[in-house]
Amino acid sequence: MKRIAKVCTVGAAVFVVFSLTTLLHSPVGAQEKVVDKIAAAAQPAISPAEKKAIKGFEQRVKRYVKLRESVKGKLPKLSRDSTPEQIAAFEKASVEALRAARANAKPGDLFTPDVASSIRTTLKTEFKPTEKKEIRKVVLDKETNIPVPLKVNYPYPDQKEFVEMPPALLLKLPELPKQVKYRYVGRNLMLVDTDNNLIIDYLLDALP
Repeated sequence: MKRIAKVCTVGAAVFVVFSLTTLLHSPVGAQEKVVDKIAAAAQPAISPAEKKAIKGFEQRVKRYVKLRESVKGKLPKLSRDSTPEQIAAFEKASVEALRAARANAKPGDLFTPDVASSIRTTLKTEFKPTEKKEIRKVVLDKETNIPVPLKVNYPYPDQKEFVEMPPALLLKLPELPKQVKYRYVGRNLMLVDTDNNLIIDYLLDALP
């Protein structure tokens, strides 16, 4: 088994080197295809059931974004010469309207049990022990004394420094639209609105 694993590792390394060499000497269209292949090689192998779970998760995230844009679109528009006070009032009204629209939101609405299980399993099995240690160090060392409530539809404290997501970790998580981002609080993974910092949902014990 060790010999097979070694061969697979060498094969993956050769693939990446070959792909990068091809990338440097290819037209733009061909370069994009090579980039896609490299990204695909970094993705974890998942079962049909996991693919279905992730697709459902991505659809739920898109529904949140659609709701968010709908709520924002119903608010009075800001003019180009709006004052800082008017902009702040608009942002506050936007957050309040979105929270009202999601008044019944609860933990697990987006991180349903199927995708929660898939994410936890992927994060615990796709990294080597040394990689897990490094990821935990990056995430946990950034913790501050400012509390962040594990509460859906609640603002993520502005004064709390966001923990940057390690790139290797992001590659193993379902892709998000630009309006939503992943953030860690301790070992818990959060979905946070990019613009207003509302906590959309969270997943407990999701650190490799």
